Formats: sequence, structure tokens, C-alpha cells
Amino acid sequence: MNKDYLVKLLEILNSNISNEEKKKQILQYHESDIADLLDALDDDKREQLYQILGTENIAEVMVYSDDVSEILEDFEPSEAADLIEILDVDDAIDVLEELDEESRNQIINLLDKEVVEDIKAIKKYDEEMIGSKMTNNFITVSNTDNIKGAMKKVISDAAINDNVSTIYVLDQNDKLYGVIDLRDLIIAREGTNLETIVKKNYPTINAKTIVSECINELIEYGLDSYPIVDDDEKLIGVITTEDIIEVASDELADDYAKFAGLTEEEEDDETVISSVKKRLPWLLVLLVLGLLQSFLMTGFEYVVAALPIIVFFQTLVLDMSGNTGTQSLAVTIRMISNTKDVEEKKRLFKPVFKELRVGFLNGFVLAVLSFVFVFLFLKFTNQGVTSETFDVFEALKSAGIVGLSLMISMTVSSIVGTVIPILFKKINIDPAVASGPLITTINDVISLLIYYGLSILLFSLMM
Repeated sequence: MNKDYLVKLLEILNSNISNEEKKKQILQYHESDIADLLDALDDDKREQLYQILGTENIAEVMVYSDDVSEILEDFEPSEAADLIEILDVDDAIDVLEELDEESRNQIINLLDKEVVEDIKAIKKYDEEMIGSKMTNNFITVSNTDNIKGAMKKVISDAAINDNVSTIYVLDQNDKLYGVIDLRDLIIAREGTNLETIVKKNYPTINAKTIVSECINELIEYGLDSYPIVDDDEKLIGVITTEDIIEVASDELADDYAKFAGLTEEEEDDETVISSVKKRLPWLLVLLVLGLLQSFLMTGFEYVVAALPIIVFFQTLVLDMSGNTGTQSLAVTIRMISNTKDVEEKKRLFKPVFKELRVGFLNGFVLAVLSFVFVFLFLKFTNQGVTSETFDVFEALKSAGIVGLSLMISMTVSSIVGTVIPILFKKINIDPAVASGPLITTINDVISLLIYYGLSILLFSLMM
């Protein structure tokens, strides 16, 4: 991205115009751009920018900074608390989590009691629950209000809550009655019944819902903000478009980490020990599977001794089956992630038959090609299989072993790459845990059994 804005912001900051004019011009830029400027400045220039922008603007800017803790260190604890109190509660939580425990507790003790209660209301939900992602930045009106009363309430609350495009209508029990689009409220005539512009049966999500189970619903509806309710169906918060994008990004990063064989996503600045803890568990699982693969190989030593040329093509079969399984895994996880409800989940077994056919057809094409290649290789290199001289019949059997193994292994690998994530989903394990390395190693073990099993059958080898 072109970052000419940094040059222009620096020019404004270093210009000879008044601080008031500097503030006016700087605030023409997005908070993210100003945060980039803040991160690039030395201590003296940052202090100058603080003085120019003032507390409220600094609070809005710092949430976009790459190092919030460093900014808060520039302020006294009481001043830092004032900054955090300005933020939406979800942003305040994010900022506080950037601090070390001592600084965090010190600032929390200085926060307004109402802010602390709002933070506690969100922090009581586990991180994997959607309630932990919600904000209290929304406006409500009563279903007993008239148009004039509702508009007056919106104008009054808009000074505190800037999430105004959707107005939430509550009944006498604080349950969500419906929503009003701000545009509809603005153009409504004063004598119009409020009921006529309220959208009822609006989608809601319980705060305890697991993020991974509702993220597709959040994206599909494409709402400016999505209401979050408690067990009594009372409106307790909303999740905004910005929050949805962040949640989706976090889920994607988490799935990518698991797909790579990590227990969870790694941070850029975490310690070596933390990275080891995240990577080691699955590596241990893969070690066990790798040892199983090695033990299987020792059981086929007599096959290798009798047919040494067979080992030459082993990696071809293992690699292709692993690649096929990973492809099926990726397609299946995507399909699972796009499936919302229980009824749709019944259709998840449909892809098993599709992947079986895809794996078989791909395997058949590659089997024919590999059969021709192996036979021609043995012929033109005059390679023998059980003897030193080339034998057509033995060469055909060897090429058949490679081709047939490839077709069967790719078919089986497609099924494995599809069935395992579906089974994980059924037993409430994140399908992304069926990582590429795990699927590949399992398919290697299966392919070895197929490859050497066919070698034994076609060459009538016995121990």
C-alpha cells in the first residue's frame, strides 16, 4: 500500500501553523493512518502529537497502533485510565490485554466502576464464545416510544454510541422486540406509528454460542451489527461488522495454524518455549505415526531384498496419495465451515462419495501414465526386477504394481481426507485439527500397506 500519507502527516506535524490548525488537518486522516504516524515518531514528537490531538482523539487512534502498551507507558496510570474509559468496552478489553498484569491491574483500579462492570460483563464469557467479542456500543429505544421520542433518544445517545445505523427496539422486559434502520426513522413522519417501521423476527445469537459455530451465519447476513442475547433473550450487546471481520480473521488464522499441525496460532513476538509448546504436541503424534510407518517397512524387508527396484518408485505412490488426501481435506473443511445447521450436516456425507469418484478418476489417469513410464524406464535402462536382465513379464508386473497402487492409494486417500474431518466434526473436535501433516502421515501408512501388499501378491512372495 502507498504510504505517502505518512510523509504528508509528518509535514503537517512539522509545519509552522498553529496546533489547532494542525489538529484539524491531521484529523482529516483515518485513525489507522494517524496510528502509523504515532508508531513512527520518537518520544519528543509523540508528546507533541499527544498535545495536539487531545485525550479523546488519542484514545480513538491508539486502538489501531501496533504497540498500544508503549503508548500507554507515555502516560501516568490515571491518564491511561482516562484514555481507556473513552473506548468501547470491547476495545478497552483488547487494550488492557496488551499490558502486563501489574500495569493492567493498576489501571483497572483507576477505572470508573461502570466501565469495570461493563468489562466484567464481557469477560465472563470464555474466549471461544461470541459473547466475548460483543460491544455495548449500540442504541436502544422502547417499543412504546413514538417517532419523535425515538428520534430524540437516538440523537441523545449518538453522542456516546456511534453505532447508529441500526436502532434496537426493546420491550418492557429488555428483550429484543425488533430493529429500525436509521434511514427509516429519519424519513418517518411524526404521526407515523413506530410499529410500522420496526423489523421484527430479527436474527439473534446467544452470547454462549461458540464463535466457530456462528461465524458463517454472521457473515451470511451481512448486518451492520448483530444482536447478542442472553439465556433470557435479553439484548446484552452487539457484534459490529468490524468485529465480525476480526473474528473471521482470527478463525481463519486459527484454522490455518491447526492445518499446519499447530495446537493454536503463534504470535510474532512470543518466546521460543511458547512456540515449542504449540508445535510439539502434534509433532509427537506424527512421531508415533512415523515410527509405525518405519516398523511396517521393517516387516517388508524381505520384499525389498527380493525386489529392490520396487523401492525406487515408493516415494511416487506415497507423495501422490498424500497430495490427494490433502486436497480432499481442504475441500471438506471448507464445506464443513459453510454448513450452518444440523439438517445441512446430514449432507456432509455426500462429499465422501464425490471424493471417492474424484480420487478414483484422478488415480486411474495417473496410474495409466505411471504404468507406461515405469515399463519404459525398465525397458530402456534394461533393468531387471528379480534378475540382472530385463524381463517383459516382470516389467509389466512391476509397472502394474506402481499403477495399481497409485490408483487404489489415491482413491483411499480421498476418502480418508474426507471422512476424518467429518468424523471430527461429529464428535465435536475442530475439523481443522485433521491437519495436512496428520492426513499425509496416515495416508503414507495406508499406501505402504497397499504398495507392498500388491508386490507380495503379484510376485507371489512369502516369508
